Amino acid sequence: MAGAYLVVRIKGEADVPHWAEMTLRLLKLEKKYRATIIPSRENVPGMLNKVKHYIAWKEIDVEMATELLNKKGRRTGYKRITSSNIRQTGYRTIDALASALADGSTSMTKIKSIKPWFALAPPRHGFRKSTKRMYGQNGVLGQNKDLDELVRRMI
Repeated sequence: MAGAYLVVRIKGEADVPHWAEMTLRLLKLEKKYRATIIPSRENVPGMLNKVKHYIAWKEIDVEMATELLNKKGRRTGYKRITSSNIRQTGYRTIDALASALADGSTSMTKIKSIKPWFALAPPRHGFRKSTKRMYGQNGVLGQNKDLDELVRRMI
């Protein structure tokens, strides 16, 4: 079982059923191109499969968590994260926080001084695969093994 998942919302907000909208809200993915790190619990795979037609996910590693925190991590007021903000969370460095997030020992919602999501941009040079199909059907939705490359183009 994975320690944590990197989850990115690919599809927009129009014509989403209320049950999927509620699940996306619980995952902190209210808007298009938002990403979050979700620790693996017994209910998380069911939630991800329920809204798999709107999101893409992958098991996260420490390098990707560090890169997301460094480049897209924000605190209240949408300001960049500083080392003093990291110390307020109880971790000494961003690397320590990233490793705790990647192994699932903490979650983004438990860290009060940091926003629980990352606002990403549309990918540079566009999506190389269809955003209307699942990963197994030559698309980007669902459990996506190539999500790291896509997220790096969205940062």
